[in-house]
Amino acid sequence: MENTSPLAVALISGGLDSMVAAASMKAAGYRLLALSIDYNQRHQVELAAARRIATTLGAERHVVLPLDLRAFGGSALTAEIDVPKQGVGADIPITYVPARNTIFLSLSLGWAEAAGARDLVIGVNALDYSGYPDCRPEFVAAFEDMAALATKAGVEGDRFRVHAPLQHMSKADIVREGTRLGLDLGMSWSCYDPAPGGVHCGLCDSCRLRAKGFEEAGIPDPTRYAA
Repeated sequence: MENTSPLAVALISGGLDSMVAAASMKAAGYRLLALSIDYNQRHQVELAAARRIATTLGAERHVVLPLDLRAFGGSALTAEIDVPKQGVGADIPITYVPARNTIFLSLSLGWAEAAGARDLVIGVNALDYSGYPDCRPEFVAAFEDMAALATKAGVEGDRFRVHAPLQHMSKADIVREGTRLGLDLGMSWSCYDPAPGGVHCGLCDSCRLRAKGFEEAGIPDPTRYAA
């Protein structure tokens, strides 16, 4: 019998947030197409995590799309710039990759329209994050409006929806939700600057937010940190 469940394109970076976001859509009855972007990021190890996650979630297809953003640079993740280790500050950090979520969602939109899907999934959240402008609810809403204008499906009245199920969760909430969904959270990768031996550095913004989330959730952290 043909599976008539709705199809969603899930951006899966390999990180904790995208893993939980995709799993929540799966739990809600969606079939998944998983999209990961190999943008020549410093932390390439996250792509191995993305492959494990896509397989675990039963994605019907997983595309790892090459897109070398080092050609542009402008970020500690795509240029020879040191990753900050002093803690999460108030300003937008140098780990911000210019327009990354706009680029990635646009690629998701292209695949969704080609595949007949009308749902996109992204693991952004606007509480415990590093201050990136493309993680805000205003951005998600604006992208939906743009998609309605920029696609054949949209102009014919078949709108796309961008699901950001973690949008208003703290990192602790995300850890709790992943645990509730029965996920192996140790499968995910968060660190921007991997330490020798394939462990999290423990000092970059992403590591600090991850560790804080497990601590505040009261759930044992399976992550191996160098510091």
